[in-house]
Amino acid sequence: MLIESIIRKTLGLKRFCVKEVKEEDGQLLVYLAPDKRYKLACSRCGKKMPGYDTLAETRWRHVPLWGIPVVLIYAPRRVKCATCGVKVEAIPWTQGKSPLSVPLSVVLATWAKEVAWQVVGRLFGFHWNTVRKAVKDVVDYGLKHRDISDVVYIGIDEISRRKGHIYHTQVYDLIGKRLLWSGEGRSSSTLEAFCDELGTERCEQIEAVCCDMWAPYLDVIKERFPNAVLVFDKFHIVRHLIEAVDTVRKQEAWELKAANPELLKKTRYIWLKNPCNLTEHQRVRLSDLEKLNLKINRAYLLKEAFRRFWDYTYPAWAKKYLDQWFWWATHSRLQPMRRFAWMIRRHEKDILNYFKVLIDNGCVEALNNKAKSISHRAFGYRTSRTFNLAQYHGMGKLPMPPLTHKFV
Repeated sequence: MLIESIIRKTLGLKRFCVKEVKEEDGQLLVYLAPDKRYKLACSRCGKKMPGYDTLAETRWRHVPLWGIPVVLIYAPRRVKCATCGVKVEAIPWTQGKSPLSVPLSVVLATWAKEVAWQVVGRLFGFHWNTVRKAVKDVVDYGLKHRDISDVVYIGIDEISRRKGHIYHTQVYDLIGKRLLWSGEGRSSSTLEAFCDELGTERCEQIEAVCCDMWAPYLDVIKERFPNAVLVFDKFHIVRHLIEAVDTVRKQEAWELKAANPELLKKTRYIWLKNPCNLTEHQRVRLSDLEKLNLKINRAYLLKEAFRRFWDYTYPAWAKKYLDQWFWWATHSRLQPMRRFAWMIRRHEKDILNYFKVLIDNGCVEALNNKAKSISHRAFGYRTSRTFNLAQYHGMGKLPMPPLTHKFV
């Protein structure tokens, strides 16, 4: 098979032909020409129209052939479209004004999902900026062609991009387990930007929103998602409970510092872990401590009692149990546990919504960990825009541009 035939087949050329292939400075230069049997297609509406004039030659980087860099060279023509006016013809091997061919963008972006972008550039002989451009082309196509019409449950959380309290708001599809949107900041205006992009109609079709108790998010959710049930993430609630228990331990350890400083030393995880996850040594130590009249024992029993709250199925029974637990906590004479109990009381309605839709942010926590691993793989990203590109590419489950030949 001639090299011209290989290039024509892999590019899927129908209205173009390979005029010449020559080697120059270690590169394969592929000169393309239009097939005069076909009319030109408008790049905006796709209608077939006669030609208007011809522009200067343009070059596109293509997938290397046997390790040899390939450059596509073609002089684009302009069409005089009755609807759009004078426009550049539709060129099938490129997307917009990108200097990369679509197959090359897909190849680089596919590898960029698996390894660091710098490694991809080194393997294929491209600069890091070229790999970023390839990822951007693929992400732009995916965001434009993705289907989010079936999204009804969403999870909202923030993730730290780097040191210095630089946060990004992440919005996930809880059923599709994919990233819907990422934006810098964690203020109400950040979430408003997502709602504006989603549109009023799609906001109204959201049935449930799961998030933590961050006040700026709550204000926007109640205003922009009128038909959604607000569910507080149980993982964040349990985190607040664990912090309260740990505060009791610290306070009591300080009180016992003079009398018995070794009593509660190295016992933090004994009180915070689930009983089934304790080691044999920790079980023995816990059994010994439970025989003493310690404040941390009361806090530990309240923590274990609260775990049973999530085992209920019906909201009415769950509320009855929560009322009972609230009485225990507020009469425990433990200030951290009392503060936690009153926080639960303030948000009781939204916490009990969990039993109506049975969703939580477990998927969100898993995806947040994946987002961190994507960032760590590259040792972080300097700009917010590049960080967003990497997140969409790695977790958005975006459709790829169609190819006539599979390169990887």
